[in-house]
Amino acid sequence: MTGSTRAPRREADAMSDSDGSAPTRPREDASMFSRLQLAPAYKQVSTEIERSILSGQLRPGMPLPTEQSLAERFGVHRSTVREAIRQVEQEGLVQRREGRRLFVALPGLYDLAPRTARLLMLQQTTFAELWQVAVTLEPLASQLAAEHAEPADLEELARNTELTAALQAEGANTLEQDRRLVELDVEFHALVGRASGNRPLMLAREPISLLYNPTLLQIHQRLPQSKARNLAAHRGILDALQRRDGAAAAEWTRKHMVDFKKGFEMTGLDMAAPISPPP
Repeated sequence: MTGSTRAPRREADAMSDSDGSAPTRPREDASMFSRLQLAPAYKQVSTEIERSILSGQLRPGMPLPTEQSLAERFGVHRSTVREAIRQVEQEGLVQRREGRRLFVALPGLYDLAPRTARLLMLQQTTFAELWQVAVTLEPLASQLAAEHAEPADLEELARNTELTAALQAEGANTLEQDRRLVELDVEFHALVGRASGNRPLMLAREPISLLYNPTLLQIHQRLPQSKARNLAAHRGILDALQRRDGAAAAEWTRKHMVDFKKGFEMTGLDMAAPISPPP
């Protein structure tokens, strides 16, 4: 039995219109693509330098390769490397020593706090939002401090409390004295945060403290009774820390934060108002 094989129809034939006219090609749709956002060369170089530092390839104290060496390694101009280094330097990851030589640095936990505080102001963050975070972080810091505080931490907290008590015993009626009380209050809570031994917590609470605590100056000036209440709370927290009672330390701190909010409202300040730069 013989027969012929028919060649398969070409795709174009299969796609031809039913009336035999030329096939219609699908229209190209470029809307599925978006324009590429290419980072500037200096930004790519700074990202690579930061990655080397964060990964541990470049450790704190090690000298950064020279501009010429980095330019050759990345295949860019020295001006590009110079701008990249400026970015890394602003992040606190390198410092200049011995003239113009750059060395890898380990930023302190509180070095980034001012930048974060500025960002919070730009975002129109309100005092109410700050309080919602502080009323969670500060009691947690106290609870952890009760477990991890070193004797030196407790000694510094006791000294801070004694200085606060002595200043209030003198009267603390002047603006300068009220400012000193605020400084001691900021220091007290920073010491508790440090005693917690939790670095992420320390870093998280610091920018909030920078923006929130200066309001205490207005409260002290408008509500003089707030000073004694503040000292009583600090003494309660310190006593709980010395007894290693985390639950009591956290509860004292929570009441302290609630009391702060009440004082804020009693002065007529608006919790819903955006924060402003500290004086």
